[in-house]
This record gives sequence, structure tokens and C-alpha cells, in this order.
Amino acid sequence: MSSVLFRVTEARSLMVQSPKKPSFVVNDSGPSPGIGHHEYEDREKPIGDDFEVDVVHSGPSPVQKLFRLRQVRRESANVEEQKPKRVSAKESMNTGDRIFLPITVEKSPSEKVVDYPSSEEERKFVHSVELYKDPEIFVVNKPPGMPVQGGIGIKRSLDELAAKYMRHEYSEAPRLVHRLDRDCSGLLVMGRTQLSASALHSIFREKTFGTQNEDIESKKRILQKKYWALVIGCPRRSGGIISAPLGKLVLDNGKSERITIMSDVRAPSAQYAVTEYHIIGSSEKGYTWLEFSPLTGRKHQLRVHCAEALGTPIVGDYKYGWQAHRKLKHLHLPTLAVNLGVHITRQKTDPFNLRLGNGSISDKQPHLHLHCKEMVLPNISLALQQARAVSDADLADVESIKLVAPLPYHMQKSWDCLSS
Repeated sequence: MSSVLFRVTEARSLMVQSPKKPSFVVNDSGPSPGIGHHEYEDREKPIGDDFEVDVVHSGPSPVQKLFRLRQVRRESANVEEQKPKRVSAKESMNTGDRIFLPITVEKSPSEKVVDYPSSEEERKFVHSVELYKDPEIFVVNKPPGMPVQGGIGIKRSLDELAAKYMRHEYSEAPRLVHRLDRDCSGLLVMGRTQLSASALHSIFREKTFGTQNEDIESKKRILQKKYWALVIGCPRRSGGIISAPLGKLVLDNGKSERITIMSDVRAPSAQYAVTEYHIIGSSEKGYTWLEFSPLTGRKHQLRVHCAEALGTPIVGDYKYGWQAHRKLKHLHLPTLAVNLGVHITRQKTDPFNLRLGNGSISDKQPHLHLHCKEMVLPNISLALQQARAVSDADLADVESIKLVAPLPYHMQKSWDCLSS
């Protein structure tokens, strides 16, 4: 398989330097290289290479797809005669490393006309989850169970459905600028243009790459996110800040992985992770509602901090809270409030079989109770209208917009059950 996908004598290779500090500048020719795509320098081409691929200007989506399909390989400059190995988009590159892409990659314009056939059901579905839309961003209330991005074995994803939904309004598809786990629900922001996506990338990446205490204690953060979660048990304190580095553990002979709190902060895989939390309310039935403000953006950060730092795994998180779920007994659901009837009716029209009508704590196997409920971020549309140059410092002074996503059906159902 590798000999077909990666023919070293015909693939394009790049001498890679470490990416520069995240930045975003608006000029007449479009966004400068910065966050959203790395700036590659010192490009070299192997002997016999007659095929050229412009990686930098092909846009982030095609390259990210290659990473997801495991079709990108790296040849390290530090080890002689080392064969190229598969590499993920999150791994750090060293000066002199070479990246190999499949020969099937072709140079294409950055703006591509989206012309996907869409059904009436799909359009109605996207319309039902739409929360906010302006010329620069598109925001949806992501349902639990719906993948954010396509990949192997995924038939439908939100980015694909959004592209179909807006194909008549824009010549380019909306771009993802952050992620939510498949089983997580809540606010998902997309950039409607390459320019706005680059600006949004710089905002979300600033949170991901923040590593200093002064970032946490800053009086004003340009991006603020709040999550709600229902957890098993109750934290010992009513609120506080969790500062616990996270790292990856590989299990089952490399076939699966999980994130855990690292005891050694100097470990190569350790990543700085900080979460602020406070209790919304607790129940005598053994559950607690928590609100989180992640101050960094690591994979499974809230789930691991809940399970390992607080000792209160999130309901429905069987990866990090399996033992706690084995001891649970599902609750009998009281009569629901009349307003929930609207949600029940809506779920009957769901064309994707996401099982949105169940999964509360009254069911034997609850869904994940983690929801991105609130987000405050700069008004990118206004910023791009008023300024020719937009930097992180400037964005802090731009008028903000506040986005709020209602709880999904199964979490609202659990709320009512515990409130009775």
C-alpha cells in the first residue's frame, strides 16, 4: 500500500522549518501565511521529481484530509537512512525534516466551487441546528453523535452538510476552525471564507498553544468558552482551577490510545492543560452539574480533568469513566415539562439516526453529557470591515459577539429528572 501511495522518486518533498509565531494579517492579496497553515521554506525537490505541488497555497482542507487518511509521511533529518514514517498534523517538525505527499495530489485553486447534491432532509437538518450566520462566520449547535469532519467510514459530517447547505451563497465551502468530539454537543464555529477562517484559526490556536501562566491570568481573553457537563459524584471543592499536564498513552499494541494526566511534566508527550470549573448544582442522587472554562485546548482535556483530577467522570464517558458507570443505576424519569414536547417532535424528523430521543440518565446507557454552551469571540465580520490589519492585539479591542447553544435533548431530559 505504501509503495502505491508514496513514490519517493516522484513525490514532492519540502525542507521544513518550525512554524513561526501565530499571526494574521489582512492585506489586498489575502491572508499572509500564519495560523491555519504553516509557512514552509527552503523547498527542495528530489532528483527525478517532475511533479510539483504547491502545498502552501492549496488551502488547509486538502492537506488536512491527507493527514486524516494517514497519507502523509515524514523523513527525519536527525537519523541517517531512516525510512519515511506516517505523521499526524499535530506532531512537531524539526529543521531539515522532509514531508512526502501522494503523487495524486494536484495543484488546485484555493477557491473551489462547491457543487454537491443535497436532499431536502439535509437542508432542513442544517437549518434546524443553525444558530448564527453573517458574511464571515457560520455557527451551528452540533448534535451529539454527528461527526464534525469526514473520514474513513464516515458517511455524513457537519462540514459536508454545511457545504451543501450554503453552496448557493458562496463559491467556497465553509471551513472548520476548531473541533468537538463526535459525542460532544454544542457550539461549532466555521469560517465562511478563507480570510475569516484564517482570522478564526489564529484565535482558536492561541488558546491551544498557550503555555505560560500569564496567559491564564490575563484580564481579557479574546476567546471565552463555557461547557456544561453532568458528572458522577461531586468534587470536593465548589470550584477552582485544574492545572494538570496531559499526555498520550498507546494501548493494545498501538491500535488505540487514551489521554491521561502526566506525572512527569518533562515527558516528551506532556502538554500544558488548564481548566477552570465551578459547581452549578448537585443532586442527592449522586450527580453534579459543572461549568467549565478551558483555558487551553487539548484533546479530551475536560473529560480527563473530570475523571482523573476531580474524580468525577462525565456521564456517558465510558472511555475515561467505565468503572464509575458500572456502579450506576438508571433513574426513572418523571413527567416532562410541556416545552420538551417541541424537542421530541423535532427528533422524529432526524434523517441520520443519531438516537437524539434517548440517552439521558433515565436510560440504561446514557449518552455523553458534555455540551459547549457559551462562547464569546471577536466579531470577525466587523473587524474585517473596519481594519486592513488584524492581529491578536487588535482583536482584543474589537466588539465581541456572544453565542449560546441550548442543551441537547438528552441533557435537558436529565436536568428535568434531577430537578424533580
